[in-house]
Amino acid sequence: MSYTAPIKDMLFVLKELAGLDEVAGLPGFEEAGIDTAQAVLEESSKLCEQVLAPLNAEGDRNPSSWRDGAVTAAPGFKQAFRQFVEGGWQGGQHPSKYDGQGLPKLIATPCIEMLNAANLSFALCPLLTDGAIEALLTAGSEEQKQRYVPKLISGEWTGTMNLTEPQAGSDLALVRTRAEPQGDGTYRVFGTKIFITWGEHDMAENIVHLVLARTPNAPEGVKGISLFIVPKFMIGEDGTLGERNDVHCVSIEHKLGIKASPTAVLQFGDHGGAIGYLIGEENRGLEYMFIMMNAARFAVGMQGVAVADRAYRKAAAYAKERVQSRPVDGSAKQAVTIVHHPDVRRMLMTMRALTEASRALAYVAAGHSDIAHHHADEGERAKHQTIYEYLVPIVKGWSTEMSLEVTSLGVQVHGGMGFIEETGAAQYYRDARILPIYEGTTAIQANDLVGRKTLRDGGAVAQSLLRAIDETIGAAKAQSKDEPALHAIATQLEAGRRALASVIEFVVAHAKTDPNAVFAGSVPYLKLAGLVLGGWQMTRAALVAQEKRAEDPSFYGAKLLTAQFFADHLLPHAVALEVAIVSAKGGEGWLALDPEQF
Repeated sequence: MSYTAPIKDMLFVLKELAGLDEVAGLPGFEEAGIDTAQAVLEESSKLCEQVLAPLNAEGDRNPSSWRDGAVTAAPGFKQAFRQFVEGGWQGGQHPSKYDGQGLPKLIATPCIEMLNAANLSFALCPLLTDGAIEALLTAGSEEQKQRYVPKLISGEWTGTMNLTEPQAGSDLALVRTRAEPQGDGTYRVFGTKIFITWGEHDMAENIVHLVLARTPNAPEGVKGISLFIVPKFMIGEDGTLGERNDVHCVSIEHKLGIKASPTAVLQFGDHGGAIGYLIGEENRGLEYMFIMMNAARFAVGMQGVAVADRAYRKAAAYAKERVQSRPVDGSAKQAVTIVHHPDVRRMLMTMRALTEASRALAYVAAGHSDIAHHHADEGERAKHQTIYEYLVPIVKGWSTEMSLEVTSLGVQVHGGMGFIEETGAAQYYRDARILPIYEGTTAIQANDLVGRKTLRDGGAVAQSLLRAIDETIGAAKAQSKDEPALHAIATQLEAGRRALASVIEFVVAHAKTDPNAVFAGSVPYLKLAGLVLGGWQMTRAALVAQEKRAEDPSFYGAKLLTAQFFADHLLPHAVALEVAIVSAKGGEGWLALDPEQF
């Protein structure tokens, strides 16, 4: 099945839920209104639909390959990458000062969704490059910005993130890669990094590795980590490429999914040391790398939305053509397409509702990010930044966990044919499985949501979101006389809101006295927050749909019905999660067994 980007739904979310009009009123974004958004999305869809999507299955069957230290990208990827960068897509949300397009994150986000829906393995290369650009723009010197960022935006070079080592996965305090100062401002880097996405390839002429390492006198733990630029090829004063640096790919991994994306093992310093350049100050590397990681975490959340959308659309198309069995209500004497069967409808509605809710929540987060970076008032910037930071682990954690459910249902809708690789449904399931793992597992996102995003302000940001939900509930009840479905939606959202409020109160009250119970319930808290905040966005969508239904009965009618399904069938899970966290005090069940009993 070919890919068709859901542009109409994307534009609906941008304008009606994510505040595109407000973003277009920010300094520097005056031209970024709905017309610009539509033009950008339509142009992006052409590349994604016509060039990248056709390579997705081929890349899965014939992935990137490694031989004698060199990696060759999957067939067609190199040519597609040239079209991608020549179209300016790598620079979409980056500053025009460095040859980017300077678009709001809010408009760039649906383009990122399309890119990942079309070809998840391909999209990982631009994702890591975006992260490298963000880190350099935030922590790099002006000379480093001028030297590296335009080349990364042009696609002449790509970027990577080098954190993980064989003994240091999520615990970066264990990083052993060392960087020895040479007295001339450079360092010699020695060590091994694993799981390096697009760490070696032939699609660009140079690769800019951002590497975490320790200097000789660095303190122990995470406080002693520094961040370095280590280019694959050395760069002359005039910007031309010179000799090969001492960094080499010694293997690539064989994986469950995202097979066309080469996951490299990189060896630094086998022949005297790889030359590296310090970013910012020594021992602040983890702080700088978190800039890159937060950009990547939001983007991985969008990968969850994207692969879920692709799986849903494939399943819906299959259900409308596969003939199997007579209808249970006796309405026809012959076999009908499976979309007529109640349980298939249930699965498709679950897929659709979860995808739409997660998309809306992610786009809303992107809008907060734009306001946080571009609003004229410092207080407004700070307020929206804290909201964005609260939402990022939910976008990353909930959207990626959601993608597992949706892609699994996609296989189920196909039945036995879903288990057969030729149909393509299985690839989405396999590709999605990495999303809750890399760039910080769901548990790490949940720990972040508890520790840094809820406890640091005593739940103040979370409470502000609860107040916003109250306003939506009130609006839905007020309009329910014109649309009875809104009352049912509001009632379920109100129950979910109470559940979320109860858990936030529990987290704040017990974090110090019973941290095991709080953190044992952290992932359920994250999922509960995703459900309720997603349900909030679906309720807001229903309010707009009710108001505009006459303009396009099919589109807005479907919006209203999808929101009602989410409220009736998905939001009630929030109450069950609250029981597991609060009433059962989380850890009493999960921590009851001794380690030896497992």
